[in-house]
Amino acid sequence: MSIKRNPGIPLDLDAVLPLKMNRSALERRAKSLGGRRSVKKDWQAAWLLRAITMIDLTTLAGDDTEGRVRRLCAKAIRPVREDVLKALGADKLGVRPGAVCVYHNFVKTAVKALEGTGIPVAAVSTGFPAGHTPLRTRLAEIRASVKDGAKEIDIVIERHHVLTEDWRGLYKMVQQCREACGDAHIKVILGTGELGTLTNVAKASMVSMMAGADFIKTSTGKEGVNATLPVSLVMVRMIREYEEMTGYKIGYKPAGGIGDAKTALLYLILMKEELGDEWLSPELFRIGASSLLTDIERQLEHCATGRYAARHHQPLV
Repeated sequence: MSIKRNPGIPLDLDAVLPLKMNRSALERRAKSLGGRRSVKKDWQAAWLLRAITMIDLTTLAGDDTEGRVRRLCAKAIRPVREDVLKALGADKLGVRPGAVCVYHNFVKTAVKALEGTGIPVAAVSTGFPAGHTPLRTRLAEIRASVKDGAKEIDIVIERHHVLTEDWRGLYKMVQQCREACGDAHIKVILGTGELGTLTNVAKASMVSMMAGADFIKTSTGKEGVNATLPVSLVMVRMIREYEEMTGYKIGYKPAGGIGDAKTALLYLILMKEELGDEWLSPELFRIGASSLLTDIERQLEHCATGRYAARHHQPLV
């Protein structure tokens, strides 16, 4: 699928400032998602295989090493055991995650390990996870990651721009990061757990898209509260509104706290119901996760054999 890239538009505060979110209504809608659809048996296996293709397989730990990154890349190349895929009739589908996501220091290692596979490397940049480094340093880090081979850059915003309603400051910061990315796609991490209100999440989403975001992303995974369904509803509805305004499709990436297959399926249901089947692709939807793949493997093995494997039979790294 070919998605026309969002070039950004001039900041339109007349479209941003009136935005208001109804928390109660969003929470009711979020609670309804699990009961509206039931995905079982062969359909469940198909949805879970699709989910793997939309995972950004991630390691962002303080004790990361080149060895761990290489093992993560090996897992990305073969995310599910061959015998399980054959039992499901999926061994010819080429199931791979959407990307491997690492710190800047490990971009070269990941690029080398994934050479020839077509799996892109995503780098977290701009002073991840807090974003409190000088802008020139953050922009230099983006350029360095792109030079080392990263095809996607996950940046973090300065949350104080949102909390003080400095929308021009946020717009300018994201716009400069987008320029530094060049041809690499930019995912803008809002840090939603630190933005105070759902209305702030909506406004930050809209401003980031106006500034040229290719994806908007909930969290770094390091906040006290990361991806939630109500927050996701806000963000995907802003994506829908932006498409109606401009014609450009923006991707969505929830991250942090999505560690089991059941939760992942809820997010796929949300995307299908709110934005449509077109967003059930790695070009427009990613899940930032480190442990999710392990549980999906266990569920797929159960679909294939009727038995659950112990988690240590599907080690991630």
